This record gives sequence, structure tokens and C-alpha cells, in this order.
Amino acid sequence: MILLSQYYSDSLSAERLRRCYEIAPPRVARYLEAEIEHVLAKIKSSDTVLELGCGYGRVIGRLLGKARKVVGIDTSKASLEQAKKDLQHQSKLDLAQMNAVNLGFTDGCFDVVICIQNGISAFKVDQEDLILESLRVIQDGGTCLFSSYSDGFWEHRLEWFHLQASEGLIGEIDMRKTGNGCIVCNDGFQATTLSSEDFSELVSRIGVTATIAEVDESSIFCEIRV
Repeated sequence: MILLSQYYSDSLSAERLRRCYEIAPPRVARYLEAEIEHVLAKIKSSDTVLELGCGYGRVIGRLLGKARKVVGIDTSKASLEQAKKDLQHQSKLDLAQMNAVNLGFTDGCFDVVICIQNGISAFKVDQEDLILESLRVIQDGGTCLFSSYSDGFWEHRLEWFHLQASEGLIGEIDMRKTGNGCIVCNDGFQATTLSSEDFSELVSRIGVTATIAEVDESSIFCEIRV
């Protein structure tokens, strides 16, 4: 059984990860687009942006059209190689294999750090460490953006995961253990979420303030300005 922290590196990467998004139902596709549009609205043309968990570059391609410089990091070598192939000859893009809680960047070198599509849960790292490390690399006046799923999006999310399971991209969903925002598969994979209350408690423990808002009735965004 694959460790949860290695799932996206060893089992669900590159073309397999891309396929998850290709089969997204219309309502899920709308959710994914709404997330990107929300992020793009926070980025200026002069910004240097870091995406945590960039995967095969699904979001980076859109960021490149708005930001001055984009850096993407991921733990999956296969996904990063796919991103390099798909986004070749982009002079304002850098990609690196790196853990989001141990970033190899100097303090305050980014204007915006984004961690969307439930990365704060999917990475399976300490969430306080993830936020603190993101804040470390943000310069004064910069913004960190984290997102998770809205409670009201549960049925659409579950449908999407059933489709992924039916194609063998993830294990069969164990409906006895699935519920309350958590999807459990028989291969050991678990997809959890953070609610608005969870985000509020998390940033309170860290000692920072944040704006928490629902977007498109599908995602919860936590925005921290430095």
C-alpha cells in the first residue's frame, strides 16, 4: 500500500493525474475554472508567483498569462517532466521537485503563493508548517491563497471521485467509511477537506489573520496577506 504522503508522486501523477481532470463532470469543471479565475484576480502583471503542488501544469499555464514570473514545485518527478514537456519554451517559468514544507527559496522572494484544489489537505503534511513556510517566502504586501472544498459541493465531488475510481485512477471508494467531507478508498487513499471553521482555527493557532470566503458555492478560500 502506498503511503498517503507519496500517493501523488507514486500512483497519481503525470498523465494519470491529467486524466482525473479530463473526466471531470460539468459542475466540477466549473468549480475548477472558478478556482483559477479567483486566483488570477489576485495576481498583478508585475508579480512573481509560486504554485505549490503544480502537478503537470494544469494551473500554471493560466498563471503564465498573467504574472511576470511563475515558479511551480511538486514532489512528483513524473508530473514535473510532463509540465516541462507541455509548457516548453516558457522563459518566465521555473519548475522544481520540492516539498512544500521545506522550500529551497530565500525569505520574501514571492509576491503570491497559491495552494489550491485542496492541496492543504492532499499534500498530507503538517498544515501549520505548510502555511508558515508559505508565509516565509512571501514578501511584505504579498498574498498566500489556500483552498479546499465547500460542504455544499460534496455530492459533485463524490461523483467525480467515483468516476476516477471507475477508470482505475484511484482505488474503489469504501462507502462505509466515506462521509463528512472525507473520501476513503480501498487502496488506502483518503481525501479530506478543511471547512471555513477549520481554516479559522488553523490561522488562529499560527497567529495570523485571514480572509475566508466561499467561491462558486464549491470551494473555500483562505487568503492571508503579509
